[in-house]
Amino acid sequence: MANPSNLNFMPREQFAALSLHEKNDYLQGLAERFAASTGREHEPLDKDALSRLRRYYSRRKFADLELEGKPDTGLNASLRRLSNAIRNADLNQDIEAVLMQEMPQRVLREPPTDDAQLMFFVPTIYDAPIKDDVNLMDVAPFTLGKNVRQGVITYEMKDCLITIEGGAEVGLATVFDYDIFLNMVSYLAEEVRRYRIDDAKGLRPSLPPKMYRPTAAHLLKFSRRASGGRQYQEIEAALRRLSKTSITITNLAGGKRRQVDTRPLIGEHTIISSTNTGKVDQIEIRIPDWVYSSVVRSDKALPLLTLHPDYFLITSGLGRFIYRLARKAAGKDEARYSVAELHKRSGSSREPRKFLFDLKEFVTRTQTFPMPDFDLALEQGKGGPILLMKRRPAMPTTPEVIQLAAN
Repeated sequence: MANPSNLNFMPREQFAALSLHEKNDYLQGLAERFAASTGREHEPLDKDALSRLRRYYSRRKFADLELEGKPDTGLNASLRRLSNAIRNADLNQDIEAVLMQEMPQRVLREPPTDDAQLMFFVPTIYDAPIKDDVNLMDVAPFTLGKNVRQGVITYEMKDCLITIEGGAEVGLATVFDYDIFLNMVSYLAEEVRRYRIDDAKGLRPSLPPKMYRPTAAHLLKFSRRASGGRQYQEIEAALRRLSKTSITITNLAGGKRRQVDTRPLIGEHTIISSTNTGKVDQIEIRIPDWVYSSVVRSDKALPLLTLHPDYFLITSGLGRFIYRLARKAAGKDEARYSVAELHKRSGSSREPRKFLFDLKEFVTRTQTFPMPDFDLALEQGKGGPILLMKRRPAMPTTPEVIQLAAN
């Protein structure tokens, strides 16, 4: 026998939009399904009963049924039982909403089952700057959602204009596609570190190659994702979006000269996969000149900030953006951003009030399930709410910058 709470009651707003005839048809059908689900004999609702039930359905006020003092038999009994089921459905929705608020979704997903062994082989995770005065971590060079987004994202910074543009067919790279970019930068940084050590020993090593050849399995391990057919398909789509996404920087400093630089997130790439299974076997990625030169340069130390390995477990695109911004701005201390500034730097397509709602929801979740490295809190400022990002006392063991000099 079915449960009355599983009748899928129509929302009040949807019910209110129906015509009188449609409301009556819906209520007659609801009464019939209710009788069948509870093992009762169905009795069609008359005109008066329909009128009372319509008012009750719209307002959820028991007095609208006008059952006070009437015998609990026949049609009145059916109305009373049906109204209780409608009211219980409302109660279930209210309880569910409260439980969702009291038991927020985790900030971090569970790592893969073999993650403990895999993380032993994963190098330190680094992000990369665009130029000396503009850092990728100041803005989101990607979309925050998983769904494909077309169009252009524009950031108006203090002395420059940053434009992120995707391919017409594949759209912009997403924050989750960006994991491959992080892997490429981290690989190059590790190769440069080894080169400098060997060079200091007089071994005359060769500079790291500009062609990066990771396996699909390596990319999945690095970003702490489980292996599987769908994951391999997502890698191929991610590479296409990354190669088509370009960053244009219009330098406006001084006001006398205008310099425009355009660069891709990744260069040309090749994918070799099995025609039978579709599984990606081999990958080749050409490291863009701007990434290569920013890492393989003569400085003893590079300002490439490290990321916590749990960054890859953050399920929210907004959460990943906030972590990267906190890592850049707060460092070992704390930083504050107005919600309006966060909205601008995130490139979010959400309107400001909905962005604020999403931000509040994420900050609330971090109270129960903390974000890596930083504690978050919303404060009220003169111009509106402000996000406080504060580093926890416990510091990671990874260095603040890549030390390329030999010990």
